[in-house]
Amino acid sequence: MEFGNTGSNLRDLICGANIEIPIIDGNHVRGINFDNAATTPAFQSVINEVMNFAPLYSSIHRGMGYKSQLSSNLYEQARFIIANFVSADLYHKTVIFTNNTTHAINKLSYSLLNNIKDGIILTTQMEHHSNDLPWRGKYKVDFVSVDDEGNLSLEDLESKLSQYGGLVKLVAVTGASNVTGIVNPIHTIATMAHKYGSKILVDGAQLVPHSKVDMKPVDSPEHIDYLVFSSHKMYAPFGTGILIGWKDTFEAGDPDYVGGGTVEIVTPDYVRWDHAPFREEAGSPNIFGVVALIAAIKTLNSLDIESIHYYEQQLTSYAQNNIKNLPDVTIYGHQQFKENRVAIVPFNVEGIHHETLSKILSYEVGIAVRSGCFCAHPYVQKLLKVTPEEIEEHIKNRHSLIPGMVRLSFGLYNTIEEIDFFTEILYKIIKNKAHYIQKYST
Repeated sequence: MEFGNTGSNLRDLICGANIEIPIIDGNHVRGINFDNAATTPAFQSVINEVMNFAPLYSSIHRGMGYKSQLSSNLYEQARFIIANFVSADLYHKTVIFTNNTTHAINKLSYSLLNNIKDGIILTTQMEHHSNDLPWRGKYKVDFVSVDDEGNLSLEDLESKLSQYGGLVKLVAVTGASNVTGIVNPIHTIATMAHKYGSKILVDGAQLVPHSKVDMKPVDSPEHIDYLVFSSHKMYAPFGTGILIGWKDTFEAGDPDYVGGGTVEIVTPDYVRWDHAPFREEAGSPNIFGVVALIAAIKTLNSLDIESIHYYEQQLTSYAQNNIKNLPDVTIYGHQQFKENRVAIVPFNVEGIHHETLSKILSYEVGIAVRSGCFCAHPYVQKLLKVTPEEIEEHIKNRHSLIPGMVRLSFGLYNTIEEIDFFTEILYKIIKNKAHYIQKYST
């Protein structure tokens, strides 16, 4: 399928893309979703595949019935499809199904405890909390700095790797920021990490749905040791996450979450854990989530992920150019638009709190955006230049208005026409700022 100038030819692929929703005056309008970085809608192909599978659904692993065998084979074949999607080597790596990216990183943080006795985890100031908080309390953690525009400092990364002299066991870095859309040079970072005897984890939640990801052969200095991502950000919102990593990482010690499906044998006083990935997937698996993810991958492959990336870049550049010259608008991390971004534009309007602006857009015209700090508080504080004194005040007063931003994030089905409409509405809101603030502050 070709990507047209407006992308409207792709809207039929999306379940609910043209649905009408109520707004505050009682009318109904076609909703516009600019909150795709949080969760994408489902592909229609995903819904169809789930419905087609429903009559065949049964327990997986160990069931001898026809439906059980069919479900088990589908579940296991999915690992190969996922590995192929990101060029993972299944001779050395394993694909583990989790609930989401957060679950995947938490699982890895526990699994590495069995392999890392002493050592340092390097993460960065631009991470989602899910690639920050799981490392705290278990390891000594240090943070690679970012500049005022939100770009990761490779110089600081190299300096810290050198400074710790081989003690860094893992560099945990986002593939693409969920705040600014900045894409990190993951293969350059991997080469640097491996040079100093470290491994690399890439949080691919924002990157995998929007750009081709290649984990590279394991004998390449550019290879990615661990990769995590979520189906609900790639048009398959049925609760599945993916953790891909070295098999031997998951062979030592006890799994973090235990129960049915994780063992080879249990006696009253003995447990022998199964091999990975099975020992890491306790309980009944989310087979519908796996079916949905595979359907989404097949659709993304049919569209060509690089074509998707190019089209979304066009949307992002167009949106930035549309709103950057509006009065009182500040865009963050986009002073010089670069191609190495995913489709995100964070901004604020002077004099309107970010949450208030998001309410106005939703209630008045049915435009969905995200506001706040996007589970990346330190990064947003850096971009907003929030002072330590201001941070301390917010810590003391939990009822204070927390600084944040409004975030536009696009999917492959969004259109230039939607951005034009958004720009018109944003200009109207800015010109009638006092009216809207009074209306939505009472």
